[in-house]
Amino acid sequence: MPTRGTEARLGKALARAGLILRGGFHPGPADGVPVLPDGRPARTLLLVGNAGPEMWRAFRAARPTLAGDHPLDGWLRPLLREIAADAGAHPIFPSDGPPYAPMQRWARRAEPVHVSPLGILIHPEFGLWHAYRAAFALAGRLRLAPRRDSPSPCESCAEKPCLTGCPVDAFRPHGFALGDCVRHVAGPRGGACLGQGCQARRACPVGVAYRYAPPQARFHMAQFLKAQGEEPPEGS
Repeated sequence: MPTRGTEARLGKALARAGLILRGGFHPGPADGVPVLPDGRPARTLLLVGNAGPEMWRAFRAARPTLAGDHPLDGWLRPLLREIAADAGAHPIFPSDGPPYAPMQRWARRAEPVHVSPLGILIHPEFGLWHAYRAAFALAGRLRLAPRRDSPSPCESCAEKPCLTGCPVDAFRPHGFALGDCVRHVAGPRGGACLGQGCQARRACPVGVAYRYAPPQARFHMAQFLKAQGEEPPEGS
């Protein structure tokens, strides 16, 4: 059985790009992990992501300008492919598809994240200020670090300010009102959401130290609008 040395080497390589290993697991047939390009089954799946501002700092140092439709992906994907290749892993990206990889389901197998009232995954330390950028599938069965389970921080949050933080109440019992959110952020009253990030997300008291600073928040919100076919307001 391969040792955890692979995890340590990957962690060091990812850290140079402000990324972190988010845990891993040994997949079974029910996990929906595709076979590797050479036809072998994946026996280990490692989740790669970011939390807080470290990835943003590395990205801006490497890309002083934000030209292009997908500047973050344009920087991150080749880098992750190179790191994966060095480790003998096959990278799987959230936007690959259809069919799309069940990243949130894999994440819940890999580390103690839980579905928040907003529908996105909350981490007991990072709160809502984190993301998954890829999964690395390996043919070997790595000896993984033990998973540290913990309850959802939302269970002990009586007030749940996230549910009242949205200016247009886009987080509703029947689902997320995407259109209302997009129109607000792109409109004349959406400056706070566009400049600081989702206000419902910012209302969460967990992981405050990992909140995105305004430049990073503006970038992600502008990319969100572009993905919905909206041109971000000038200056964003």
